[in-house]
Amino acid sequence: MATVVNMPRLSDTMEEGTVAAWLKKVGDKIEEGDILAEIETDKATMEFESFNEGTLLHIGIPEGETAPVDSLLAIIGEEGEDISGLINGSENTEEEKESEKEATEEDNERKEETADAGNQTSAEIPEGVEIIKMPRLSDTMEEGTVATWLKQVGDTVEEGDILAEIETDKATMEFESFYSGTLLHIGIQEGESSPVDAVLAVIGPEGTDVDAVLNAKSSSGKKATSESEKKEEKSESKTDTSSKKETKSVSDGERIFASPLAKKIAEDKGIDLSDVTGSGDNGRIIKKDIENYQPSKADATATAKVESSAPSALPISLPVGEEGSEEVKNSNMRKAIAKALGNSKFTAPHFYLTIEVDMDNAKESRAQINSLPDTKVSFNDMVLKACAMALKKHPQVNTSWNGDTTRYNKHIHMGVAVAVDEGLVVPVVKFADQLGLTQIGAAVKDLAGKARNKKIAPSEMEGSTFTVSNLGMFGILEFTSIINQPNSAILSVGAIVEKPVVKNGEIVVGSTMKLTLACDHRTVDGAVGAQFLQTLRYFVENPVTMLA
Repeated sequence: MATVVNMPRLSDTMEEGTVAAWLKKVGDKIEEGDILAEIETDKATMEFESFNEGTLLHIGIPEGETAPVDSLLAIIGEEGEDISGLINGSENTEEEKESEKEATEEDNERKEETADAGNQTSAEIPEGVEIIKMPRLSDTMEEGTVATWLKQVGDTVEEGDILAEIETDKATMEFESFYSGTLLHIGIQEGESSPVDAVLAVIGPEGTDVDAVLNAKSSSGKKATSESEKKEEKSESKTDTSSKKETKSVSDGERIFASPLAKKIAEDKGIDLSDVTGSGDNGRIIKKDIENYQPSKADATATAKVESSAPSALPISLPVGEEGSEEVKNSNMRKAIAKALGNSKFTAPHFYLTIEVDMDNAKESRAQINSLPDTKVSFNDMVLKACAMALKKHPQVNTSWNGDTTRYNKHIHMGVAVAVDEGLVVPVVKFADQLGLTQIGAAVKDLAGKARNKKIAPSEMEGSTFTVSNLGMFGILEFTSIINQPNSAILSVGAIVEKPVVKNGEIVVGSTMKLTLACDHRTVDGAVGAQFLQTLRYFVENPVTMLA
């Protein structure tokens, strides 16, 4: 029996995933433990293995597409097995049957009302005639505006042809026909707006009495008078005439088909649409045609003649160029960062404390430590160790706000902010207070490497109680960070700089570094944060105390 495989929740904060790559294709044999796909979560790109055996019968989410957790990812079963029921879901449920029954009853009532509405012989819509209504093209759309008609009354329409471009509350979209026949009537002219379900057009056999069709429809609801029909036809005639005037090409006298966006860009750039060749369906001019348009030599010469005939003026050097931009889809990691940091910044009342630390002893101690065989310690490792020791002395900084309670963490797990190609991840060095400097250095190097190679596991990025962010390696002297919730504080580490300092009443050259602590005021008061920084300063300025 076929098994449905859903989009897994690969991290505690994952709400949706993107299929980065399929490692199996439909028809392949799957063994338990085989890697099905690489899935990009909000934290990393991870390999997803199969827990089932069989044949891959269906792929529900193509490469590059994003879907919520628990969406249909794939179906595995026996070769040739019918899976249509699993793909389409259960059909004809009790609710659907009930709704179909109600719809049938309502339809019968409408037909009876139409039959009783008057003594007209045209009370029923002729067979083969379809009344097209203003569609609901977005979930919030209440009315639409016809931006452009791509077919005119009398034109032959095939199923799938684009009838019109309709502007909704969100975008201008192409509306295609689901019927074949002749366009008998246009109910909403270009530039006009109407509610959803208003009569947009009528399609049917050539020669059909449109008045009878519209009267038949109006008999079940709003009844149109012959006078309003005449006004509508008169308005249609005027609109058609003006529309033809607007869209006629100087060169060939034919209508120019262009999307509304292409028309707007062309107007902004002063481009004559009759000079542009369209690459869309049936030669329609679309956005990229306007963006890629290059004026001909004749146009350039004419422009030059106009400019040369203008009054002479002092030469002005003006910048020349073309404006441009690019929309890039946000990755799951980028969206997760935005959500987490936005939530932290706007829910936790941040305040910041900054100190300047003397780094002369730290530089000397690091040089001595690194002179030992197979030993490599960075300044960041020293700061991490100092923070872990300071947190033991100031447990109120090692807390989390839980609304009615404050959680005091007895363990110390240090989060280390690491920059990756798509954003920022925070691997966690667990029980950092129990590790030596070299152990911390090895752990950070290993975790950072995994993060940059997208091989880090979710468990290695969970559970931090305090976070350190170091931009000093990029030459940043001082900065503030947003708290990595549920932590109560984060330390921002600046660059080490040489500058004149006062020691023993004399001005000498010294090395200093600025440290800024961001605190959540709900759990950490100003005095508590200041005391923590004093202790941190002591450990950093006296590295020998961290070697015990």
